[in-house]
Amino acid sequence: MSLKEQITEDMKAAMRAKDSEKLGTIRLLQAAMKQREVDERITLDDAAIVAIVDKLIKQRKDSIAAFEQAGRQDLADKEASELVVLQAYLPVRLSADEISAEVKAIVAELGASGPGDMGKVMGAVKTRLAGKADMGLVSAAVKAALAG
Repeated sequence: MSLKEQITEDMKAAMRAKDSEKLGTIRLLQAAMKQREVDERITLDDAAIVAIVDKLIKQRKDSIAAFEQAGRQDLADKEASELVVLQAYLPVRLSADEISAEVKAIVAELGASGPGDMGKVMGAVKTRLAGKADMGLVSAAVKAALAG
């Protein structure tokens, strides 16, 4: 079953269970997917859907931080519940050690050294680790590998 089919099935299950929070979050995800399909006139594959989910998760994390800073715990809790629903659609993520090992291998393959090669390394890393790792951790690992 593709990720798109899984999301549709989860939406139907949420409707049957009258789980309005989960249903709303899944509908947000489906709207983002449909928007991208219409804008780019493509059919999304699992990797593209994971990228959309990643983007929505990043938005939720940013919103949670902003709401907590503003003292709006009620809104932060709503965003946190959406975050949990969205994270269910991500593949298993690599650990920090696995990310570091992958980055070191890519740096060695490219023969990169120094901060000037950051862009070249990040381009290669993004294609290889897209959807498999948190890009914030990846960026930190690349900086560490190029500094050392």
